[in-house]
Amino acid sequence: MFEVAWSSLWSRRGSVLLTAASLTISMIIVIGVEHVRAQAESSFVRTVSEVDLLVGARTSQINLLLYSVFRIGNATNNIRWQSYEDISARPDVSWSIPLSLGDSHRSYRVLGTNSQYFEYFRYGDAEELRFAEGEPFSHVLHAVLGSEVANSLGYDLRQEIVLSHGIGNTSFVNHENLPFIVSGILAPTGTPVDRTIHVSLQGIEAIHLGWQNGVQVAALGLEREDPRLAELQPNQITAMLVGLETPMAVFGLQRAINNYPLEPLTAILPAVALGELWQIIGTLEGLLSIISILVLTASLLGLSTMLLSSLRERSRELALYRAVGARPFFILWIIELEALSLTVISIGMSYLIVAVGFAITQSWLSENFALVIEVWPSTPRIWLYMGGAIVASAVISLIPASVAYSRSLGHVL
Repeated sequence: MFEVAWSSLWSRRGSVLLTAASLTISMIIVIGVEHVRAQAESSFVRTVSEVDLLVGARTSQINLLLYSVFRIGNATNNIRWQSYEDISARPDVSWSIPLSLGDSHRSYRVLGTNSQYFEYFRYGDAEELRFAEGEPFSHVLHAVLGSEVANSLGYDLRQEIVLSHGIGNTSFVNHENLPFIVSGILAPTGTPVDRTIHVSLQGIEAIHLGWQNGVQVAALGLEREDPRLAELQPNQITAMLVGLETPMAVFGLQRAINNYPLEPLTAILPAVALGELWQIIGTLEGLLSIISILVLTASLLGLSTMLLSSLRERSRELALYRAVGARPFFILWIIELEALSLTVISIGMSYLIVAVGFAITQSWLSENFALVIEVWPSTPRIWLYMGGAIVASAVISLIPASVAYSRSLGHVL
């Protein structure tokens, strides 16, 4: 039966190849869209990991997450440095990372932090930050670039960069008195880290000495090697990341921070906030899945149409099968086998094409879109789509198969 079905397909290879190409393209769309969706969601919810609490000024947890983790928008307020020190000194806190935002360089955000950022910050599956070149800042006026910043702007180690006041794409106020020198370039992470310029908290304070309410009111004339630079201490920061000695203490500390008596603060669980944010912005994934399924359905209907239109051409072939003793069910199964063979071959080809495509474009997607994509699609929904396509082809091909089954031998002869 398999040999008969294959021989029949080969005899009509022109129309069969076109139908197979249509099915393959449809499955490429279905598998590719689902794989990108799953990888994007996985990358999104793992933008920051191994962080128990994210602390900032009183605001909604979505807003706090957006400006402190994704560098989108602005903080409603800052938190005092004394509050950071009080929270960091609590016995249940293992480590804390201060985050200071508000400046930029050629539209890329600048993040002021300390050495604990490179030691404790994790993303993905608890992956550490790695350096492609150089090392963390060891001087007040050193800067560490994310991979996208270095690639898009063409910066190398020991290059001078000037930070700008504010976060607009075009700034008319530059901190030209104290340029920074690139000391390191991070390896790609597929997170907002790639689009960030990291400097020390003392560096942030140094370029803002003599500023008041966003305006420079005095020129202090500090030089790069001035010993006073290392002694600078921030008065306030934007947010902080907190890691605890034990996860059991997270809710108690969250409650204490939310009720902090010296200033209004908000402490959130990043994993919970990331999941909530994905539910808000992930509504497009349902629409993309529906479009992909509709494209696949159209191709499967084309397969059924091709088999149905070929029955007239194959009338003598099918009559000969019946004349030599084949039963009607043999004819039905021949049509079903042809449809299933085409579908399975198309699915296999589309899977390999998608895998090869992502293998070729993996580094390009990471560098240009900060999207880390695994080569081999393997989510449960992809296997479900594949199985559903096979079942759907079997059901749809029942239309031409039932026509061939019900056609009498005498009528054909």
